[in-house]
Amino acid sequence: MPKTAIPLNDKRIKAMKPKAKRYLVADGGGLALEVMTSGAKIWRYRYSLHSKQQPLVTIGEYPSVSLQDARDRARKYGETVSAGVSPVADAKKDRGAEKALDSVRAFADLWFESEIADKSKSYSTVTRRALDKDIYPAIGNKPLADVNAGDVLAICDKIKGRGAPQVALFTRNVVKRMYEYAISRQVATINPAQQLVARFIATPQSRTRVLSPDEVGSVMRTVYASDMSRAYKLALHLLVITMVRKSELIEAEWSEFDLDAGIWRIPASRMKKDVEHWVYLSAQAVDIIRELQTLSHSQRFLFPMRRGYEDRPIAKSTLNQAVRAMKADVQHFVIHDFRRTASTHLHEMGMSSDAIEKALAHSIKGIKGVYNRAEYADERRKILQLWASFVDAQINEGNRVIAGRFGKVAA
Repeated sequence: MPKTAIPLNDKRIKAMKPKAKRYLVADGGGLALEVMTSGAKIWRYRYSLHSKQQPLVTIGEYPSVSLQDARDRARKYGETVSAGVSPVADAKKDRGAEKALDSVRAFADLWFESEIADKSKSYSTVTRRALDKDIYPAIGNKPLADVNAGDVLAICDKIKGRGAPQVALFTRNVVKRMYEYAISRQVATINPAQQLVARFIATPQSRTRVLSPDEVGSVMRTVYASDMSRAYKLALHLLVITMVRKSELIEAEWSEFDLDAGIWRIPASRMKKDVEHWVYLSAQAVDIIRELQTLSHSQRFLFPMRRGYEDRPIAKSTLNQAVRAMKADVQHFVIHDFRRTASTHLHEMGMSSDAIEKALAHSIKGIKGVYNRAEYADERRKILQLWASFVDAQINEGNRVIAGRFGKVAA
C-alpha cells in the first residue's frame, strides 16, 4: 500500500533546512512542499491525468502562500483533475503568472524569486543587475524558445565591448542557470547559453574563481582516477573539505590531531595570522586521516618526502604539480580556489558568515573578533560536516565512485 503522508504544520515547515539537492515533502492530497537548495520553500501539486504522471504544478512560495491556502488550492486542482482537465491554467491564474512561460523577462523573474533571492546579498545583487542591465534589454521580451546562442553571444560581445569580459562571462552563466531551471520545469528544451564555451568569452580570474558544484565533483573524480599517489589524492580531498591553506596541510604533524575528538590543532607558528587555529574535523576527514596513518612512513608528518630524511614534509609545489599533471576537464582553477569555493557555497547555503570566516582562519574585525578559539565551535563543526557531505554528493553524482570510499573506482 502507498505510504500515507503525515500532514504538515507550520512548525515542521519552518524547521525544514536546505540540503545539497532540493527535496519534496508531501502533505497529502497531491500537495507537497519543495525545499530548494537556497532555502526557499515552494508549494507544488502532484497529479496524474489519464493514468499518466504529469509535471508538477507550482502553487506559490511559503509563507506568502500559507499552508491552508495551499491546501485549498490543491483541493480545487484535485476537483479539476477529477473532471479530466489539467489544473495548469487555473494555477497560473491563481499565482498571477499567466505570462510566466511567455517571455524571458517574466520567467526570469519567477526564477530569480524561487532560486536566487534568498542567496547571499552580493550574489543576488549582481545577478539582478545582470538581468536588468544587459539581459532584459536584449532578449527580455522574447519567448523562451526563440532565444538562440547568437542572442546570448551578442549580449556577451556588447559587455566585452565596454571592457568587462568577466561581467560578460558572469552574464552568460546567469542565462545558462536560468535556462537550466526552465528545462527542469519543462518549459524549455534547449539551453542557448550552454553552446557558448566559457573560455572563449573570458578567462576566469584566479582571485575570483569559484568552482560550481559540478566542477567540484569533476575535479575530485579526476583526482581519484589519476595515477598520482594515494596519499596525494587524500591530501587534495582534505584540502577541499577542511578549508585550510595548502601550507597548513602539507606541513601537518601527527601530534596536532585528536581524531577521537575530531579536532586538528594547528599551532600559531604555522598559521598566517600567528594565532593557533582549530579545525573541527568532519567524519569524512577523520576517515581520510586514519587511512593516511596506514600509508605514511613518518612518525612526524602526514605527508613526508618519499626520499631522504623523514623529518621533512613534501615540497610546497608537489600538489600543484600533481593537479597540473592530471589534466582535469575544468578550466582555469588553482588549489587556492578550493577555499573560496567552500566559502561561497556555504554562504549561499545560509551558514553564519562569522563562523565561516573563523573556519577559514580569517580575522573578524571589531568586538566580534575578540573571541577565543572555541567560539563558534558548534557552528564550525556543523559547517565543515555539511561541506564534506556536500562535496561527497558532488563526487557521487558521477555514479562512478563508491560512497564512503573516497573515490575508489567501482568494479
